[in-house]
Amino acid sequence: MQPLVTPFFDDSTFTFSYVVQDPLSARCAVIDPVLNFDYASGTITTDAADAILTFINKHRLVTEWLLETHVHADHLSAASYLRQKTGAELGIGALTTRVQETFGKLFNAGPDFSRDGSQFDRLFHDGDTITIGELSGRAIHTPGHTPGCMTYVFGDAAFVGDTLFMPDYGTARCDFPGGDAASLYRSVHKIFALPASTRLFMCHDYKAPGRERYACQTTVEEERLHNLHIHQGITEAEFVRMRRERDAGLNTPRLLLPSVQVNMRAGRLPTAEDNGQVYLKVPVNPFQANESIKK
Repeated sequence: MQPLVTPFFDDSTFTFSYVVQDPLSARCAVIDPVLNFDYASGTITTDAADAILTFINKHRLVTEWLLETHVHADHLSAASYLRQKTGAELGIGALTTRVQETFGKLFNAGPDFSRDGSQFDRLFHDGDTITIGELSGRAIHTPGHTPGCMTYVFGDAAFVGDTLFMPDYGTARCDFPGGDAASLYRSVHKIFALPASTRLFMCHDYKAPGRERYACQTTVEEERLHNLHIHQGITEAEFVRMRRERDAGLNTPRLLLPSVQVNMRAGRLPTAEDNGQVYLKVPVNPFQANESIKK
């Protein structure tokens, strides 16, 4: 069965979010929604999420799921906001708890912050089933970028998060806590094992050199044959060496610190302090004490 897939692009974070519809009913899921955040002023707005809500309301859809492919480090999640607006269940990979443990310590999260994933309605394990109306899907554990990364497959469509980019851009970085290039190699080959015609939907695109437009959709066959980093014939050892060398030269994502402390809470902000103001922490020189989070 072919689900109906509608992409929404946030150009400030280069993020694609998706509405995935069951073609036989008015049921849908939203994948990786974005909350707008202006770092300079500390202002949060909901324009990107409201565009998704407008689409859902226009087409009279019922949102059953809000699905996060992982704890994002480059944008704030609008999942909590959309959960309040739609009543949908919120799901993410079960090993998100490892991310919560690491960053809970980094941000010195208080007693109100649980590290057991209970902020989410469902923690998915490899092979778990997800249903949208009459459309049956499954979760595939695809770690490497983070330990909790998941790919969601519905019919002929797979949503790969940051595991893969468009073929001309390559693969995700693996230098975040719990990231691992060998794990990413094996995860990509799980995706490559899907039927060749499977549509793959990216979470990000940065326009590879020579390409004029942003793109979000390709196929398993195109990735197998043409992915810049991991096409057929690339060995695990070759990939790991390339990925480690490349990651060593990457900059820290601009929104890493605000994003992770919100997203590890399922898109919720930290509890307001005694003056009624909510704060996002910026640790000073955090990476001197923890080299594993440096990039």
